[in-house]
Amino acid sequence: MDKMELKALGKINLGLDVLGRRENGYHDVRMVMQTVYLYDQIVITKTKQPGVKAETNLFYLPVDENNLACRAAKMLIDEFNITEGVHISMDKKIPVSAGMAGGSADAAAVLFGVNKMFGLGLSMTELEERGVKLGADVPYCLMRGTVLAEGIGEKLTPLLACPKCFVLLAKPPISVSTKMVYEKLDALEITEHPDIDGILNGLARKNIHKVAECMGNVLEQVTIPVYPVIEQIKNVMKEGGAMNAMMSGSGPTVFGLFEDRQSAKRAAQKIKEQKLAKQVYVTSIHQARRK
Repeated sequence: MDKMELKALGKINLGLDVLGRRENGYHDVRMVMQTVYLYDQIVITKTKQPGVKAETNLFYLPVDENNLACRAAKMLIDEFNITEGVHISMDKKIPVSAGMAGGSADAAAVLFGVNKMFGLGLSMTELEERGVKLGADVPYCLMRGTVLAEGIGEKLTPLLACPKCFVLLAKPPISVSTKMVYEKLDALEITEHPDIDGILNGLARKNIHKVAECMGNVLEQVTIPVYPVIEQIKNVMKEGGAMNAMMSGSGPTVFGLFEDRQSAKRAAQKIKEQKLAKQVYVTSIHQARRK
């Protein structure tokens, strides 16, 4: 196998709670993660020349060890003393620095692809163990689907698939520092926590309305006061018929869950007309196949 084409799927958080900060700076979280059909196209090609080369359609992204996908490939090449190399092409559609785990998804796709391409025989669990060394979201991006993530995000419990619905995604033209968000959160006394158990209950009952009703992201308490455009986008989505709308991860991407595609498309048009976001997508929930 000399060439592989893979889809690196983005994620949203149906629920995100932060339980505390560890001495090493990582945070204990409790999150319900969900993959969506918005993806980066990854092409991995085997090369006779050793090492990792990469290219991307976004000129401002690094294509060296500062790119998680490159580090993922190098990790396996070094561990298994692979004498050949790889060329990684990344056609990115997932918004960058947007709370959708685009970099982690690319790294997960590369771990999966290099494992297959070179016949390394690593199980999914073994890939996840390596993935967490790259980033807390990488193991989830390997697993995909509807998942409860705990610890620093590495303790994963597959859940019943989220009921099918349409997802409107909108990233405003701002960059949010995850580090800044968590530092500000540490300085707050958190009094309101998202109803993660309510989301789990809704999933168990296959009730998308219950899931939407209980959605919550504790990081909004920090991010929205600094970037009120996030609240504006949420309001447009809700007024347009979203069952609920919320910021994903540490932001700034906002997503809304809709029962029908047409309502999602109309809300997307309003967001564009009001110039709240340029990167606006209507897509759907991705339901992972479980063995």
